[in-house]
Amino acid sequence: MEVLRRSSVFAAEIMDAFDRSPTDKELVAQAKALGREFVHARLLRAGLVWSAPERVPPAPGGRLAEVCTVLLRLGDELELMRPSVYRNVARQLSLSLQSESVVTEAFLAVAAQIFVAGITWGKVVSLYLVAAGLAADCVRQAQPALVHALVDCLGEFVRRTLAAWLRRQGGWTFPEWLHASCQLLTGGRRRASAAQHC
Repeated sequence: MEVLRRSSVFAAEIMDAFDRSPTDKELVAQAKALGREFVHARLLRAGLVWSAPERVPPAPGGRLAEVCTVLLRLGDELELMRPSVYRNVARQLSLSLQSESVVTEAFLAVAAQIFVAGITWGKVVSLYLVAAGLAADCVRQAQPALVHALVDCLGEFVRRTLAAWLRRQGGWTFPEWLHASCQLLTGGRRRASAAQHC
């Protein structure tokens, strides 16, 4: 019961931060919550199971659910444009998924390369796709505990590299043109991978 109470308090704090200018700590908590939801949805779509005990599904119709839906839709579209980039990530990196440090160091190296020429929403989406691709590889290779490390690592990368940029953007608020292009790209339909898991 205590875990449920703490989860509810944590979810309320995350949602409160969406309604005002978020602090770095809140941006990181939101990034990790979005990471858990993004990875969870991608793993479900791939038919993979991952236990995320700290995962608190966002309230339907809430701000976090909206951001997650847009993030997943944009991820779907980016993956359609470059299907081989976000699949079998560990193999592409010649990575052995045997330890947390190997996986997190590889993720941080790829993340740094993604943002070497600047930060855009497209690159943020790409970062989440890489994390989800590595997470799928971890689950397939019987290393599901590494998924938690990846989500934590994603949060740390956001803290060190993206928090200031996210604050200047108003937090996890996608520009209106991005929402519109998301609807154009999907024909206004809610994709199963995006809408049903957030």
